[in-house]
Formats: sequence, C-alpha cells, structure tokens
Amino acid sequence: MYKTLVRPVVTYACKTWVLKENIKTKLRVFERKVLRRIYGPTKEKDGTWRIKSNEELNKMTGNKNIRNHIKTQRLVWFGHVYGMPDNSMVKKYTNGHPN
Repeated sequence: MYKTLVRPVVTYACKTWVLKENIKTKLRVFERKVLRRIYGPTKEKDGTWRIKSNEELNKMTGNKNIRNHIKTQRLVWFGHVYGMPDNSMVKKYTNGHPN
C-alpha cells in the first residue's frame, strides 16, 4: 500500500528536487511514521505491545527507502536528459548553456 499509494504522491516530481539534509531528514521521519502506522505495533511474548524499530522497518521494506527511490528517479531523469539531442532546451539548461 505504501509503495503504490503514498510514496508516489510524496515523491511527485522528485527528479528535479534539490535535496538538502533537513529535507532528507524530514522524508525519513515521514516514511517511518507512515510505515509504523501501516505495519502496526508488535506484540511481545509477555503480552505487551511495542512500536517497531527502524531496523525492523528496513528489513520489512528490503532497505528500499524513500531516499534510495529518489536517487533512482534522479538517475533515470539524468539518463533521459543525456539521451536528448544537443539542441534540446532541457539539455541546454542542464548543461548550463541556456543561450
């Protein structure tokens, strides 16, 4: 549910984002909150409940976190721009030669 509904909405147009450390931190915190809500608490053998640790969440998602997804999308975008003709406006702006 997270990978098909939540993450695409959150990462819309992420290919062109400038990721600063504070934004990366906010994305990680958001992702963990959503995953903890989706997977719910864990019941211990003694009958108590606890929230899942970050390591457990990473194991459940296979370390495919939101930062890695954004990095992948940015590399895909770079591949598209690299394959464009040299007179393309997008490629000119990417290379820093808009005129």
